[in-house]
Amino acid sequence: MTLAARVRQAGFARLRPAEAQAAIGLDAAALAGWAASWDRLETDGFMADGGRYRRRRLANFAALPGVPGHLRGLHRPHFQATVHNSLNGGVDRWFAPVEDAVAAHPATRALLALGHGVAAALRPATPFFAEMHQFRIEAAPGAPGLPTPEGVHQDGVDCVLIAMVARTNLRGGETLVTDAARGELARFTLDGLLDLAVMDDRRVMHGVTPVEPADPALPSRRDVLVLTWKAC
Repeated sequence: MTLAARVRQAGFARLRPAEAQAAIGLDAAALAGWAASWDRLETDGFMADGGRYRRRRLANFAALPGVPGHLRGLHRPHFQATVHNSLNGGVDRWFAPVEDAVAAHPATRALLALGHGVAAALRPATPFFAEMHQFRIEAAPGAPGLPTPEGVHQDGVDCVLIAMVARTNLRGGETLVTDAARGELARFTLDGLLDLAVMDDRRVMHGVTPVEPADPALPSRRDVLVLTWKAC
């Protein structure tokens, strides 16, 4: 069954690292430099809870029916309505842009193509506004990191792809997928380079439990890529 068919059937699908890397035609060695760019993210200064545990970068793209690839747009703020993000929604949030070389990297292009294939199957012949979010969640003893501080939620888009880049010295970080009534559909921990989940955001909700250091003496972080597609 294709990835798109799996998402249409269940509302979401998970690809383990080997399956995802094969799907995009890149192995861990080819992804190493791309993954290293998460070391260059900037602190998210828009956390309404006052937290300084999240670093990120943002880019946007247009995906048009029948046109291969994604065209990067001019840098702009990220906006979510409060109905989709009760903590940080309702304001324009200006994040540092994704580096040009990262946005143009074969891994980024391949993952955009993978997710767009699902979005286009869910909403055929539709132009999409796509966003790319690089996230790093940091944790310290007594100060857990919150991957989804807004809780279980929908992003207010059509399709979401969440890909693990690296888990370093972590406990927690379990992904929960629910139906619209918050009935649990799946619970799993993304672990390994490109362990990923793709979701029909109109049908399901998702969230991630807090993370904390496994060894309090060592740095602790969770690096993920989030790609979204919204009909425009």
